[in-house]
Parts: sequence; structure tokens; C-alpha cells
Amino acid sequence: MARQQYSDLLRQLYGSKVQKLNVNAGLSCPNRDGTKGWGGCTYCNNASFTPAFGSDSYSVTQQLLDAKRFYYGKYSNMKYVAYFQSFTNTFAPVKQLQSLYEEALLVPDVVGLVVSTRPDCLGDDVLDLLQSINEKNKVIVEIGAETTHDRTLELINRCHSWQCARDAICRVAQRGLTVGIHLILGLPGESEEDMMTTVNRVAQLPVSTIKFHQMQVLRGTLLALLWKRGEVQLIDWSAQDYAKLCQRISSKLPGTIVIERMVSTAPSELLLYPKWGLKPAQFREIFEKNL
Repeated sequence: MARQQYSDLLRQLYGSKVQKLNVNAGLSCPNRDGTKGWGGCTYCNNASFTPAFGSDSYSVTQQLLDAKRFYYGKYSNMKYVAYFQSFTNTFAPVKQLQSLYEEALLVPDVVGLVVSTRPDCLGDDVLDLLQSINEKNKVIVEIGAETTHDRTLELINRCHSWQCARDAICRVAQRGLTVGIHLILGLPGESEEDMMTTVNRVAQLPVSTIKFHQMQVLRGTLLALLWKRGEVQLIDWSAQDYAKLCQRISSKLPGTIVIERMVSTAPSELLLYPKWGLKPAQFREIFEKNL
């Protein structure tokens, strides 16, 4: 069956064309503040994907209004979804989370939420809240799993297991929420077959969307330090090599799973490796050319 596009899924969920607006809620992660570990994921630099209008120094309302102005005029009758992206967006007391989510939904034309989080921060109280919101405003829960291999999860300081992620995916789906999953291709020590094992395992779960990106080495991260010292080995692949892997993955995933993206970009001043110099649309051309 033909694979549904992410934009079509959003239209199906929200009843119209929608644009995601990034929100930085100013939260942290349990592997950053000592709850489960320190320092965060070895590869993480949130500045690489947080837009200028997504600063946590502004309220949720102000961030969304600024983001709306950025997109104003591009489309008529546009609706919006608040994308709580930076760090772990269910890692706070439920009353605080409820206040953040409700504030976002009070902004005119914001019709739903995408909540990015970790699998170990989805307790029943959080799921109760998200399920309640979902009854009126559809919620996508985007779970950062990254890989299904515990040895890799330990190496990158995720401080959770694959079993934890697997259980979280099932529990979120059981609440009637749309489940998205985030995976990184090319993590330290993983072969292409390791990555395909991850894809095959995820394909068996109640996942609606997958977001892939290639392993990137960013300035200011522990991974960058280890990579420069030669203590971490990464796959030396070209954009064409990566596109071939993405084609293989696409052929293995059931058509019911929407692939939101296959490649990610980071600001050039932060990116150390791989420096392909491609925009997502250019990578798409490579991907489709070799199909």
C-alpha cells in the first residue's frame, strides 16, 4: 500500500492543513538533573533544533504568537499545532504540565499538541492528562527511543532501556493517543544490520509516525569530545550511502507507518560531522533518484 504523507496525517487528525510551531517549555531531562543521570545524552545540543522564537525566556503564549507571525501569510486559513520539542516535555509535575498545555491551546488557531518526551517520563498521571486533552484537541506523543539496542542506549547515556521504550509505546497507544517515535541512524558502534533490527522491532509496535535522523556530531557535546579524541567511531558515509539505507528502511516498514522525515539538519556553526551541505529537499531528490 502507498505510504501516507505526514501532512496528510495531520490533516486527518486536525481536519485542516496545520503547521507545527515549536515551543520551549523550559523543562529538563531526568538524565540531566541527576534524577537518573547527569549531562544528558552524549550527542545532544538543543540549540541545533530550537528556532530563535523558541526561547524559554518567553512564555508559551509569546513563543506561539511569534511563531505564528513567522508563518503569517504563507497559507490562508492556517491552523497550528503546538510542538513541545526541547528536552523532555512530560518531565514536570502534572499540574505544571496541564498549565503549559492549556496555555498553548488558548492561543488562537492552535488546535492540538505534539509532545516530545522520553519513554521513562510517561507515568499514568501524565497519560491521564494527555488522554483527557486528546478528547477535544488531538495529541501526538513523540517518544525518543533512538535505538532498540541497550548497549547503545547505555553508551549514549540515555538512562533507559529498550523495554522501557517498548512498554511506553504500547501504553500510550492504549490510551488512544497517536504515537510517534524518534530513531537515530548511525549511533556509535551500530552496524547497518543493527539499525535494520531496530526498524524491524519498531515495525511490530503500534507506532503511527517515525522520525529518523542521521547521527550528527555537534559542538559543545560529549560526543564531539570523544569523537575528536578518536574514542568513538562513527560510520563514514556519504549522503548517497545514507539515502540507500533510508530506501532499505522504507521498503521494510509497513505502509501504515508514516515517515515524518529521514534526514535532519543543524546550523553549520554547530555541525562537525557529517558535513553533507544538503537541505532536506536536496536529500529527498537523492533519495528519490535512486529508488
